[in-house]
Amino acid sequence: MRWPTLAVLVVLAVVAGVGVATWRGSGPLPDPEGCSATLAGRTVDLSPEQARNATLIAALGVRRGLPARAVSIALATAYQESKIVNIDYGDRDSLGLFQQRPSQGWGTREQILDEYYAIDRFYDALEKIDGYQTMRITEAAQLVQRSGFPEAYEDHAADARALASVLTGYSPGGLFSCVVREPEEPGSVTRTARALQRGFGPLDAAPIGSRRALDVRVGDDEAGRRLGWAVAQFTTAHAGRLAVSEVTYAGKRWRPGSDSEDGWTEARSSDPTTVVVRLG
Repeated sequence: MRWPTLAVLVVLAVVAGVGVATWRGSGPLPDPEGCSATLAGRTVDLSPEQARNATLIAALGVRRGLPARAVSIALATAYQESKIVNIDYGDRDSLGLFQQRPSQGWGTREQILDEYYAIDRFYDALEKIDGYQTMRITEAAQLVQRSGFPEAYEDHAADARALASVLTGYSPGGLFSCVVREPEEPGSVTRTARALQRGFGPLDAAPIGSRRALDVRVGDDEAGRRLGWAVAQFTTAHAGRLAVSEVTYAGKRWRPGSDSEDGWTEARSSDPTTVVVRLG
């Protein structure tokens, strides 16, 4: 009877240990890693990779001063062409987020597989289409892509509109959140600032004293608030790679680990003109 009793005790100890680790935020998360955006009763779920690419599509749209409609068209196209994943294969020589083809003048294989390049090239082509802002999403996408399935992009239009509105900051903030594991090591302020500026362009970003934190000043007008939420939500989507330990903005706070399952929560104090990113 001793051995069964001992086995039961060992199992109970292991279960208790896992429970404590999870409660502390250092163990496995009950929810899988991923992100979601919710707007007007519609929820769009994304894998970590999809979320990073979707927020990058939004960031480059913001950087270029494009309307949210352009971001919607880009997102619907990426949904249809690659499921918003930067794949290195496709029909004939198609590649990347938008399945752009080197043989059709989109760039070299290496260039197209660079997400920043591919997104900018898509926007370059979209901006040449007169009146794309008022077209159906699938019509504008088709004029860029010239697909054999011209109506296919409309299947993703509703999700793309919701994502674009949230990720560009046009809808109330905090509607996009990610479940991310606790970082194992502190992140880099320099690397995080570089990632944000590569996405959004020049930002008023600076380290906070000697602490491992970054201040991104965005202003308190409507454009500043939109930029603030775009930056804050971009940072949560990239938190796993950047090892972000906390993001605060406009009275809201997001943290990785078990806290990330609660999304954005109330912060005791937060400067409405500044996004604060902590990195350990």
